[in-house]
Amino acid sequence: MKRNVALSLPNLLTYGRIAAVPAVAACFYFEGHTARWIAFALFVVAAITDFFDGYLARAWQQQSALGRMLDPIADKLLVAVCLLMLAADGTIGGWSLVAANIILCREILVSGLREFLAELRVSVPVTQLAKWKTTVQLIAVALLVAGPAGDAVIPGTSLAGLTALWIAAVLTLYTGYDYFRAGIGHLIEN
Repeated sequence: MKRNVALSLPNLLTYGRIAAVPAVAACFYFEGHTARWIAFALFVVAAITDFFDGYLARAWQQQSALGRMLDPIADKLLVAVCLLMLAADGTIGGWSLVAANIILCREILVSGLREFLAELRVSVPVTQLAKWKTTVQLIAVALLVAGPAGDAVIPGTSLAGLTALWIAAVLTLYTGYDYFRAGIGHLIEN
């Protein structure tokens, strides 16, 4: 692999998003609002890089196989680890765990489907609705990461996060169905 591709700014942003995952998770081991605000800031910066790494790669013609592989992995790691930490600390509980499980299951299932279809050299493009799903999901997780610290500043932050989580779960089901509908013919043939 060429050094300039591996160290391009879009790929560096993706590496940064992956590095943010354990940093955000570590914040959950500390009590108090300061740790939540640090986790929130790290999460938001990481989420913003999700837009810029792809945008810059296309704009600067620096798209690479490495970037195409790592970008969705970074997204899924960030969301999955945050959902697990939020469930562990009780920010997400009760019926809202269903929404978190829907999101996690869809991400794993679609990743497996994409990997299978890639072996067949079948591309399943990302839809506009899937991009909206990701946006709503990132907003939901950001609000929930702020959690009690956010509620202290703006009451209802956690409730807004849980509401957005359910909206993301519904979009997740729909977009997941779209991916499976697009790939089912290839699954049956092979």
